[in-house]
Amino acid sequence: MSRIETSKEHRFPWYVRIFFWNQKRRYGAVLEPARLWGRSPKVFVTLALLYGAIDRRSSPLEPALRTLVTVRVSQINWCPFCVDINSATALKRGISEEKLSVLSSFEGSDLYTEREKTALSYAEAVTYTDRQPTDEHFRRLGEHFDDDAIIELTGLIAFQNLSSKFNAALGVKPQGFCALAPQPETTKPQTRRPS
Repeated sequence: MSRIETSKEHRFPWYVRIFFWNQKRRYGAVLEPARLWGRSPKVFVTLALLYGAIDRRSSPLEPALRTLVTVRVSQINWCPFCVDINSATALKRGISEEKLSVLSSFEGSDLYTEREKTALSYAEAVTYTDRQPTDEHFRRLGEHFDDDAIIELTGLIAFQNLSSKFNAALGVKPQGFCALAPQPETTKPQTRRPS
């Protein structure tokens, strides 16, 4: 359960129920975030369409890379639901359990390619609130991605920040998709106090 009630008695419009039906067919259950977003139907449909555009087959970013980025952003944002479901997707997309288990320390791992390390480093710079992407990030990105791919990568990171922050704020729990899911960050970043 989340911090907001998502009872089955809530009346969702027909077009939201179509998304629910598809999720039940794909995952065996309606996802808790969908029930929450579904309470704002127009926003939910818009987000679902945006996610479909980001995770499309013709993306310049390969599926495994997109998934690694979504799991890492979810770890940073303390979203156990997102880590759970995206880790299950990672395994389906051929990412090994070993590689997934060391995601939070990717920079020092030989399991990650330079392309993956570059994308993940950029994802961290965008996601952590006390960081910003630097010229060095963009120099490295330029070695592995063209401008259109960098824009897509930035959009993916921004979308996953929206999704994982929404789910974490509302206390959405994992739905048991991946027993091997790496945990969210072990310590929350310190908030700065105004001086």
